[in-house]
Amino acid sequence: MKKLSAVQLKQQTLVFSVADNLEAQGREELPGMVQCWFTVEYHQFPGSLLLRFQFENEELLSAAEPELRKWQRCLSAALLKKGVVLKDMRRHLVFTLLGPED
Repeated sequence: MKKLSAVQLKQQTLVFSVADNLEAQGREELPGMVQCWFTVEYHQFPGSLLLRFQFENEELLSAAEPELRKWQRCLSAALLKKGVVLKDMRRHLVFTLLGPED
């Protein structure tokens, strides 16, 4: 893997910080949330950022779906506080049953 530049390392730190905060908040507020994980291509940041909230089962995922918009806004607001603007917040956070290894 190619070594990250100084700018990309700052982006990585920013994404980890936001993801960790949202994960902690999500585990408190969303029953059945297992973890928050993300993918990003730093040379296309922030457009390539995709956070996923992983749930235990389909039933809990379905119960959480009405909250998706709220969490997308939370992600957008958290990134905006760090100086990152998302063009379309709906593209950057999803609820899923899949884990990082799936």
